[in-house]
Amino acid sequence: MNDLVKHDLYRYKGDVGLKSFIRAWVSIPGFRYMYHFRKSNTHKRNSILGIIHRLILRRYYFKYGIQIPINTKIGKGFYIGHFGNIIINNSAVIGDNCNVAHGVTIGQINRGRRKGNPTIGNRVWIGTGSVVVGNITIGNNVLIAPLTYVNENIPDNSLVMGNPFKVIPQANATENYVTKILNLE
Repeated sequence: MNDLVKHDLYRYKGDVGLKSFIRAWVSIPGFRYMYHFRKSNTHKRNSILGIIHRLILRRYYFKYGIQIPINTKIGKGFYIGHFGNIIINNSAVIGDNCNVAHGVTIGQINRGRRKGNPTIGNRVWIGTGSVVVGNITIGNNVLIAPLTYVNENIPDNSLVMGNPFKVIPQANATENYVTKILNLE
């Protein structure tokens, strides 16, 4: 099992053993999706294993309602809390130990001063139904509350809520939200 899969597994189960892997594989669609996502990136596109993982991932696009293109840059410890209607643009960049819930869109703006895709820092929790769009930067340790529309830069250590959103500085914004972080150093 490679390091990215270990970090993802630890976020779900708090352990990286075979028993935890099997339990996560059987019971957690978000882990299964990310496992094939990671494996699709590990194997060459035209290799047998690359083709198999891409086909399975394609099936999961429809089965679970998760659309994350293979070339999306996602750091270690990515956690999908609930599956369904998760859409992430292929040019978005997501840091380490981030959580997304169902109904989340991380997308592109096609014109104006924020034309482009978001860059999301480490330890970011994005709640149900939230939309993060445009060439913006979301800092580290940021909690984006459910149903929040974010199209401006967000500083580190912040709680973001509402529509239009309001930024509230908070040192422990993701405490008890982003949990089970594996430290292999």
